[in-house]
Amino acid sequence: MNVQEIMTSDVQCCSPNTNLAAAAKMMWDSDCGALPVLNVHGQVLGMITDRDICMAAATKNKPASEITVWETVSGKAYICRMADDVHTALDIMKREKIRRLPVVDEDGVLQGIVAMNDLILAAGEGKGKKASDISCEDVMRTMKAINEHRILVGI
Repeated sequence: MNVQEIMTSDVQCCSPNTNLAAAAKMMWDSDCGALPVLNVHGQVLGMITDRDICMAAATKNKPASEITVWETVSGKAYICRMADDVHTALDIMKREKIRRLPVVDEDGVLQGIVAMNDLILAAGEGKGKKASDISCEDVMRTMKAINEHRILVGI
């Protein structure tokens, strides 16, 4: 099974110049917890999460409407391709401890998102012709890796 078969295609996204209040409103209206941040060509620069917005609003001492997404986004943009096997997406999520992966085409243009929710719903326990390509064990191993506690030094 490839990523394209289970990804969500109708994805809200924002630009680096979008302010955090507008990004939060997009998340609220779309019932999602993250938005891909795209350049003018539709390529993924990063992801912003509801947690990123909350932490920026709490620590920057400015209203959310005065903070841009680009001031808040950190880290590398991890992606997968539509033709990638779902296990490739699971491996990236496990390794990078992320719950959502933007899905891009050959030109790097956003086509959708594959989230842990999609993988959980696609996982099956059936046998024979009805067996899913994703096992519940595959998903559980990924969730355990994502949620593993980090060891904090100096505490």
